Amino acid sequence: MNHNASPSARPGRTGRIVLVGLAALALAGGLFVVRGPLMMSAPRCMAGRWHGCYDTFNGVVLMTLVALPLALLVVWILARRRRPAGGASAWRTSLAEVGMVHGTLPFLWLTMMPGGGAGVVPARVSLVPLRDLVTMGPLGIGGNLLVFAALGFFAPMRCAALASVPRVLALGAGCSVLVETAQYVLRLDRVSSVDDVLVNAAGAALAALASRRWWRTPEATRSEEPQRPVPAAAG
Repeated sequence: MNHNASPSARPGRTGRIVLVGLAALALAGGLFVVRGPLMMSAPRCMAGRWHGCYDTFNGVVLMTLVALPLALLVVWILARRRRPAGGASAWRTSLAEVGMVHGTLPFLWLTMMPGGGAGVVPARVSLVPLRDLVTMGPLGIGGNLLVFAALGFFAPMRCAALASVPRVLALGAGCSVLVETAQYVLRLDRVSSVDDVLVNAAGAALAALASRRWWRTPEATRSEEPQRPVPAAAG
């Protein structure tokens, strides 16, 4: 009888409970700080009005939080459907898929939100590295770091081919180039800047480093595959 399994499992379980509790407290604290601006957009969002909700930062953030329980429900449904075949990786795979979508779409919505002169002012582009970085400010840099942070955090957990910081960096840069190109082509009254690409890619890479212990590496993928019985030799 193995008496060491239970004590060794308890510290890991306790650590996960503490981590979840700290994350919940951090989320609650953040919501308490921004409760005022979010509640200003709540009436328009609940009424389904476009102006004042979906075209504002506060409205997009509020609807992202409202959709969070639905996203968690989708994770649970996907994990339940995968559990018979996927084993222990079912929850990780499901969380990664939903997390990439739920954590990235709101930021894409915000970056593609047209300015006051959309369609009127000419498209602008800035190709000199680090020139716009000094004008972004801490809030602008922080926002750009978060645009593809969810993608960088969850993509290596979902796809073993992306279990590498340089690959996640390239993925973040490629996605950012597509966004900046769309802003330029659609004339959204935004500056398509190379610094946005650099900061977006850096945010994806930093987020990937934060999730490194849960990456879906090729070795882990092979170990999770069910072992097929070897047929007995004839004779």
